[in-house]
Amino acid sequence: MALANKKGATAKLRSAAFKRVRADHSAELAGDYVEMIADLIDERGEARCTDLAMRLGVANATVVKTLKRLTDQGLVTQEPYRAIFLTGDGWKMAEDGKRKHMVVENFLLALGVSADTARIDSEGIEHHVSADTLKAMARFLSRNPIN
Repeated sequence: MALANKKGATAKLRSAAFKRVRADHSAELAGDYVEMIADLIDERGEARCTDLAMRLGVANATVVKTLKRLTDQGLVTQEPYRAIFLTGDGWKMAEDGKRKHMVVENFLLALGVSADTARIDSEGIEHHVSADTLKAMARFLSRNPIN
């Protein structure tokens, strides 16, 4: 009976893990877009569809479709043939993503991962790391600062 309970608990844990990964993947695309829009606004004063498509390596049609979804989610605003703007929620998401990216990248650097690899790997990890793990990484960094 104990084995059956253990298997049931393990199955529930795995189910919860897969559910979280699916949710993380769903939010990942929105996060990438709002971070890139914020970067473009900071660098150029505006973000345009063609700039997003070029930076993300996707077709303009893909950007237009994704921007529609982000508009529906209240993260961006845009008028036809005009620049793209982040809403308050969009800026918050972009800033949160950048903060997570910085913590993860610095954590990997502190572990001895090369700068290029840490930059690339942190781009994927930032979308899947839990708040608890992120806090632990930040604690580790406070005790083990990188040079």
